[in-house]
Amino acid sequence: MRPTLWQIFFEFLLIGGISFGGGIVAYERILLIEKRQWLSADSFMATLAISQTMPGLNSVNLALLAGDQLRGTMGALAAAIGLMLPGGAFVLVVGVAYSAGGQHPFVNILLAGIAAGATGLLASVTYTIGKRHFVRLKSLFMIVVTFVLMSVFKLSLVWVLIVMVPIGLYLYRPGRQP
Repeated sequence: MRPTLWQIFFEFLLIGGISFGGGIVAYERILLIEKRQWLSADSFMATLAISQTMPGLNSVNLALLAGDQLRGTMGALAAAIGLMLPGGAFVLVVGVAYSAGGQHPFVNILLAGIAAGATGLLASVTYTIGKRHFVRLKSLFMIVVTFVLMSVFKLSLVWVLIVMVPIGLYLYRPGRQP
């Protein structure tokens, strides 16, 4: 059954409201595949792959593409606006509050807690989406080396890509077993 524009808007509004700070792609996956079954798992992964090639946030790009698949241009707008509205409103309110009392010590504690929560959500999303790769030796090698280069050696993304792309191309070259 084809969802209405209000259903698309409302579902993405809920995602935007409960996942602010991280985990949005995982929530979108749950909504689109498991909860509403609006997309198949393969269609979701293809849409996610395309969203990662577009400029901007993957979660917003994914909402745009999924909304477009479900109801065209209006579906894309409903999904994107629904997804961004809660976070945008929250940032606006926090920005106003921070400008009024940003020097208070409690504000720094609150921001540190938000950062910790976002880190945990990002780790959860990474595991949920990529858990089948954590058991493959080549994939695990790529993950660990990338983590070490960025976290231990503090290399920028450009340098990590310069190092890891040739390694990835060699390990996953055509004709090799995945």
